[in-house]
Amino acid sequence: MNSQVKNSNLHHVSVELTAEEALALTGVRFNGNPKVEAAARQKVRNAFEKTFDFSHQDKVDYELLK
Repeated sequence: MNSQVKNSNLHHVSVELTAEEALALTGVRFNGNPKVEAAARQKVRNAFEKTFDFSHQDKVDYELLK
C-alpha cells in the first residue's frame, strides 16, 4: 500500500474509543449491541484517513487480470 503522510507524526494515530468499543476490537462480542465493533472500526478507519493520504494507491488494471 502506498500512501503519503499528511503530517510528520509517522508512528502514532490517536483514536478515542469507549470501553465497549475497545473490548469489541479485541474480539469480545456484545450480543445486545452488535454495532459496537463496527463503530470502533469506523473510528479507527477515520483516524487513518485523517493521518494518511490513500488517494495515490497503486490501482489494478483489471484487463491485465484476464
